[in-house]
Amino acid sequence: MSSPQGAPSPASPGPKPRSVNVQEAKTHLSALLARVAAGERIVLSRHGKPIAQLVPLDPSPRRQLGFLQGRVDEAFFEPLPDDELERWG
Repeated sequence: MSSPQGAPSPASPGPKPRSVNVQEAKTHLSALLARVAAGERIVLSRHGKPIAQLVPLDPSPRRQLGFLQGRVDEAFFEPLPDDELERWG
């Protein structure tokens, strides 16, 4: 894949985001998404001007287990009365 106006191609190394023109992005979207999933940032350009950026999503934060420890009343763990269980179906 070549890039417009001498910008680094998506395959070249370097800390700057890769620049890819829109037509190339349409043609090679799956390959570009694979690079983004691996942590690479890619700039999409139209007529040599940057218009958008493909960036990896931040991973979902891990849930912290036990954060309510000591805050839930012991009655929470008691069995429900029969009449309430019937209302739940």
